[in-house]
This record gives sequence, structure tokens and C-alpha cells, in this order.
Amino acid sequence: MATFDDATVGTSAGGTTPDFRASKKSEPVVRTVQFGDGYQQRLTFGLNQNPKEWDLAWTAKTTADADAIEAFFDARGGQESFDWAPLNDATIYKWVVASWTRTFDYANISTINATFRQVFEP
Repeated sequence: MATFDDATVGTSAGGTTPDFRASKKSEPVVRTVQFGDGYQQRLTFGLNQNPKEWDLAWTAKTTADADAIEAFFDARGGQESFDWAPLNDATIYKWVVASWTRTFDYANISTINATFRQVFEP
């Protein structure tokens, strides 16, 4: 199992730390039953009912750091999970990245945007 950190990815110190304008999305898994008289019943579904998604950006990264981050995502191919601790959280969770974008801002400077989707695996 790979970990998304500087040592594993091969970036410079702090290279895998995303910008702090990151956003976290929570969308609990809820089943709803609507009855004819307007009565509604809701219940959570499954063991892991509240997976998270993080929209992250790494701006002004050198070509070497951007290449390393992109290679890490490429190596997992959108299906292999990896470990990562979200911003301001010491707990490590499992994530997948299904797609990402890379913008070439200037010579040798790039921005990468990706969505980390939490998965639940043994």
C-alpha cells in the first residue's frame, strides 16, 4: 500500500502538501422512503455511511514535483487506493484519484488539481 507523502512520491519537502484552499465534501449515504400522506422516513445505509471527498490543488510546483505527483496518480490508474491524512487531521484514510488535471503555468511551473475520494477497504 502506497502512501501519498514526500518520501513515497519523491517530491521535495512539502511537495505533496496541497494548498489550503482545499474543499472537503461530505455526502452521507441515506435511503429515503416517501409515503403517500407526505410522511418520510430516512436511514443510513451500509457500514461506512459518510465517505469524504477532497478537491485539492498543488499550485506553483516545479516540473520535478509536478511530474512526481502525476506519476504517483498514473501508477495507481484510478483504481488502486493509497493512504493519506487530510489537512489538519492526523488520521490516515484510504483514497483513490479517478482523474486529475495539470496546468502548465510558466516554464518549469505547474498546477495539479485532483479529487481524492475516500474508499473503505481492509
